[in-house]
Amino acid sequence: MVERELNGPRTMTWPSMIGRTDQHNGQVDSPSSRLPSRLQRLSGLPWYECWVQQLRTEKKSTHTIRAYTVAAKTFSTTCLPGEGDRDWSEMQSISVEEFHAFADPSGGRMDAWMNSLGELRPSSLNARIAAISHLLRWFGHTVPDWIQRPTRRKTLPRTLGRSELSRLRRATGNSEDPLSSPVVTILLETGLRVSELCGLDIEDLDLEDLSALVIGGKGEKDRTVLFTEATVKAVEAWMPIRRSRNKLSSEGKEERALLLSSRGRRMNPRSVQKLVDKLAEASDIPKSRLSPHTLRHTFATGLLERGADLVTIQRLLGHSSIATTRVYLEIGDQTLREIYHRAQNSPPLTELLGEMTEETVDAEYDSQEVLQQVD
Repeated sequence: MVERELNGPRTMTWPSMIGRTDQHNGQVDSPSSRLPSRLQRLSGLPWYECWVQQLRTEKKSTHTIRAYTVAAKTFSTTCLPGEGDRDWSEMQSISVEEFHAFADPSGGRMDAWMNSLGELRPSSLNARIAAISHLLRWFGHTVPDWIQRPTRRKTLPRTLGRSELSRLRRATGNSEDPLSSPVVTILLETGLRVSELCGLDIEDLDLEDLSALVIGGKGEKDRTVLFTEATVKAVEAWMPIRRSRNKLSSEGKEERALLLSSRGRRMNPRSVQKLVDKLAEASDIPKSRLSPHTLRHTFATGLLERGADLVTIQRLLGHSSIATTRVYLEIGDQTLREIYHRAQNSPPLTELLGEMTEETVDAEYDSQEVLQQVD
């Protein structure tokens, strides 16, 4: 039995256990015989490459695969008493057959690995356990019942208050960076993830239909997002600048991205975050309170305030599960009161904008429309 082999003499290293004879029945204890039938044909191939290919088949994101790899590295290099240190690069090349025996939870390695994670935050610990649970199940092992993922206290999505939103819009209108308006307007009026915003190409937009096609969003899922007239105005105002920047693209290759940097390259999430950081400073909003995802949450709560149902919000946000969307209903009494009074007693626009110029008022009014869209 694999369990007996892995619980054998402490001085015995794992590779020498493979293929040993069971002294009770005289038969060769081959890990391959216990592989799931779906893995039999892969038994001689490197386990890591096969597992990563499985993750890609399941359409796990690059970020998720990277996180799972970190967990697999710590697990596969965890040593039991009497074993020498293990090198990650060598462990990656071990065959599926060999790693199947190595990863057997009954051998004590899972216990040792869990003990090494004691200092991690609950969110990080959850991520590690999820990764190794997936790995064990892929190998056909049963995840031990004693493995418990820590519960995390639910936190409400961070959103902007009315005053903060007004200051952000004012700072956006006064910004010298021509990307400020399209970035903030699109994020705030569509609820796009920052990665989805950066991935938009010109041909993905249908301004006449007031929509855009998000290709390969989270989970590699496509969906349609809706535009308001204000979104269209922001995009149309940006297009002449985009055309001039597109001429700067290297190698004479036309860039299809909607948002281009000053060097004519596709904007990336980090660049967008830097832009938002500058707007936060200009708006007198702590950077910790403002991010592209904050604008996504503000979009969602705005829909909720105005009566949109969860299924509608789920589809607009691109959530695969409505349970993810339901977090917006986890609102404390005080927050509920604030939302209620904001929705019922919205002050006149002129009162919100104070002594702003007529041109800025027009721009603010266009941006204000996003949170009034429920359809």
